[in-house]
Amino acid sequence: MSNKNLKRIAISTGGGDAPGLNAVIRAATLAALNRGWEVVGIRDGFNGLMFPERYPQGGVVPLTRNTVRGITHLGGTIIGTTNRGNPLRFPVKMPNGEVCEVDRSDELIQRFALHEIDALISVGGDGSLTIANALYQKGLRVIGVPKTIDNDLDQTVITFGFDTAVSFAVDCLDRLHTTAASHGRVMVVEVMGRYAGWIALEAGIAGSADAILIPEIPYDLQSVANKIRERDRSGANFSIVVVAEGARPKGGTVSVLEREAGKAERLGGVGEKVEKELAALTGKETRLVVLGHLLRGGSPTRFDRLIALRFGAAAVRALAEGQNGVMVALDPPTVKYVPLASATHRMKSVPLDGDTILTARDLGICLGD
Repeated sequence: MSNKNLKRIAISTGGGDAPGLNAVIRAATLAALNRGWEVVGIRDGFNGLMFPERYPQGGVVPLTRNTVRGITHLGGTIIGTTNRGNPLRFPVKMPNGEVCEVDRSDELIQRFALHEIDALISVGGDGSLTIANALYQKGLRVIGVPKTIDNDLDQTVITFGFDTAVSFAVDCLDRLHTTAASHGRVMVVEVMGRYAGWIALEAGIAGSADAILIPEIPYDLQSVANKIRERDRSGANFSIVVVAEGARPKGGTVSVLEREAGKAERLGGVGEKVEKELAALTGKETRLVVLGHLLRGGSPTRFDRLIALRFGAAAVRALAEGQNGVMVALDPPTVKYVPLASATHRMKSVPLDGDTILTARDLGICLGD
């Protein structure tokens, strides 16, 4: 389809929420309206199209200047999101009670046509953009926008939401330092990030943590215990240990709280294990703080607002320029376009020879190895 034939575009936000989603929606809506296009928002990922009966006021809602006024600073997403019901692997309960996964993407494509939607701006992480790429391959005009607090999407220097999550985690670590020092305790702080250690590493360094455990480096808690004892001998009778939710012990596995068909597995529980084991190894009083969804909420930072606005506007420019099947990506100082397939083919993990890891080691931070 020529960009001249674009009349109605849709915006979808999928997966976990992240600060900056509303800024993307506002920028994309205004940029499209300024080109004379109609804009609609799909409720809760693709649920608004797949299950319109769930939405008395419509699963596909108009996005106007009034709709997006004053939302840049708001966390969350005004059109909702979900990390359940992947249309490529949709869970269906069989007569015998078993749950199997079926591909409903053809049905979803038909729903786009039914609503006369000419193109989609899909805002999401690796899961949502994998779905977007599949829809593109089936003939839908698609532009992706990288969103995740985990910063684990490939082909972009950073994703919006990450800076806000790290900034909040650092604020929490600053507060925990004073209470840990007052009581001579070990504070174990579990943060999100799934299978990548970006949040834990950057927040831990900026927040002066003493040990940081990330998925990229399987840990041995004896080395962390040695670090805590070393600090005790030096007169620093407290320690801060930051643990990524996807961290795992040497020879062990990731801690999973829940597995469900059609949904990404839910990680968690590693912080509790680390806290108990460190208490046993060191004999020190330990406490656990799980930041969890606090990292997802709240207003985006100045950085995330600006990046989100740039991404939203760039997505509309991509459509106007005739692009298709691409993701907008930050390549300082510009925003570029990269194929959706290349952005979702692998996870961007923390490079072990990168400057940030080297900085942690130079500062004497224990990485569990």
